[in-house]
Amino acid sequence: MTDKNNLIEEKLALLPAQPGVYLMKNAQGEIIYVGKAGILRNRVRSYFRASGQAVPKVAVMVPRIEDFEYIVTANELEALILECNLIKKYRPKYNILLKDDKTYPYLKVTLAEDYPRIFATRRLLKDGSRYFGPYVNVGAMHQTVKLLREIFPLRTCRTLNAKRPCLEYHIKKCLAPCSGQVDKAEYRAMVDNICLVLEGRSDVLLKQLKTSMKQASEHMKYEQAAWLRDQIMALESLGEQQTAVTVAGDADVIGLAQDESGVCTQVFFVRSGKIVGRDHFLLTVGQGENEETLLRAFIQQYYSTAAFVPGELILPSALPDNEEELLSEWLGSLAGRKVKLTAPQRGLKKDLLDMALENAEVLLKEEGQRARQRETEQLAAVELLAKYLGMVKPPARIDCFDISHTQGAETVASMVVFKEGKESRRDYRRYKIQSAEGKPDDFKSMAEVTLRRYRKYENLPDLVIIDGGKGQLGAALEVIRGLGLEMPVVGLAKQFEELFREGEKDSLRLPKDSPALHLVQRIRDEAHRFAITYHRKLRAKRNMVSILDHIPGIGPKRRQALWKHFGSLKAIKAAEIEELRQAPGMDAGSARAVHAFFRSL
Repeated sequence: MTDKNNLIEEKLALLPAQPGVYLMKNAQGEIIYVGKAGILRNRVRSYFRASGQAVPKVAVMVPRIEDFEYIVTANELEALILECNLIKKYRPKYNILLKDDKTYPYLKVTLAEDYPRIFATRRLLKDGSRYFGPYVNVGAMHQTVKLLREIFPLRTCRTLNAKRPCLEYHIKKCLAPCSGQVDKAEYRAMVDNICLVLEGRSDVLLKQLKTSMKQASEHMKYEQAAWLRDQIMALESLGEQQTAVTVAGDADVIGLAQDESGVCTQVFFVRSGKIVGRDHFLLTVGQGENEETLLRAFIQQYYSTAAFVPGELILPSALPDNEEELLSEWLGSLAGRKVKLTAPQRGLKKDLLDMALENAEVLLKEEGQRARQRETEQLAAVELLAKYLGMVKPPARIDCFDISHTQGAETVASMVVFKEGKESRRDYRRYKIQSAEGKPDDFKSMAEVTLRRYRKYENLPDLVIIDGGKGQLGAALEVIRGLGLEMPVVGLAKQFEELFREGEKDSLRLPKDSPALHLVQRIRDEAHRFAITYHRKLRAKRNMVSILDHIPGIGPKRRQALWKHFGSLKAIKAAEIEELRQAPGMDAGSARAVHAFFRSL
């Protein structure tokens, strides 16, 4: 029996009969799968039995498992929450993953402020605000905001310390809370009406406005009645954008389609009996996943960050009783009220579900066609690049290197990898350069990173692209040829988008409209993005440490804990005392010190 089998058998024997989460690891120590279990002992052991590998994905994954860890939880609900968080953190290869590269905006109503504002944002924070969205059609979102501001004179300024009202007040576009022209109760009532509209409950507000208009007219307050009339007309115009149905309350209708190209979910958002929007999501999945598993994975990952959880989810198929009960309890904890999961067989809900399913199928078909078209174009670009460079066959793998620093400080290098003409982000690497730290020397930096990358002769590319001219190319070639490696290496100079080749005096300029040039530019830009992102992260970390040094009671451990917990100096600055206390090692006194320090700047 191998050492690997001995290790796994020993760990299997020690597994507890308790709920928890397990993490499967490969030979490199990477987490390749995260799962939850009601009884860890039974669930984890099932993977290593022959019957447990009936699912194709499991059969492929298990031979790659070199080790596993587990975390015991108090109950299965805690396991579900922890599983969701760990999947988002590690994005394991064999888990079903929600593709989250879309960053649709939300409308944020800052309810934590005395006089709230409304604006678009792409960040969801637990700051007491309400978020509405996401808005797939950004133009429609901005039109909604424009209409709301025509109806409600909401403030747009960020500060509330004006001595006198601005022009917005005089043209009746703002109530001027900045200069004390309106009390909090009156202003908050207006904000509550805005939330009604954004929730899709404009019919409730319309009834109120019509009653008020009638009363104003009866009391001969014709100017006020005319203003209310204009509000009613604008609201009715906004309501025309929503499709009326007769489902009571709020619900999300989830359609799911699957074929050989992948999985697509289509979600219809029903609010107060109206379809107020829709969105679709793509999932990355392994082979042989059933619909129940896909639905559970989507619900977990989508609603863990959703701005709003409705009272009902309408699903294409019922989940097992234990899964449905667990998800319902978890969703209820997020929503603060009961959430029901249903799989209708007839009636209006079934009609809505069929419509969502049909849309999901159409979108998946279109996505498959686009993916095939992209793949054809990418392969054609790779073939054309090989032709220009005089290569015998197209490069299946391309490595590209870039250097980033600020006058020699925080020097880093990136390596991005393209396979068959598309990004292979799992193969990206970043390096903190040591040989040139403190002084700008791109040549020495390029020599260091290529040596560190290729001295082990692993996963060699068919082509290497160096972001830079002859100097950077020469530094890389000296190292690569010194290691006895023969793959082609070219340099790309940004000024004229020209390629420098080994042993060639003249540069190669690809046609400006050539797909090969566009491919090289895309690769170079990706390497630059990856390098500069890492450089900015290190620079921000350095700046944060230097600033936090000035706060009494914040030593190295707390600095590191704050950085790890919040991820950026901006987030630490914006955090409230209770949020600061949640960082490991922070207490009430240190949290108050950090909070007071940044408020005094």
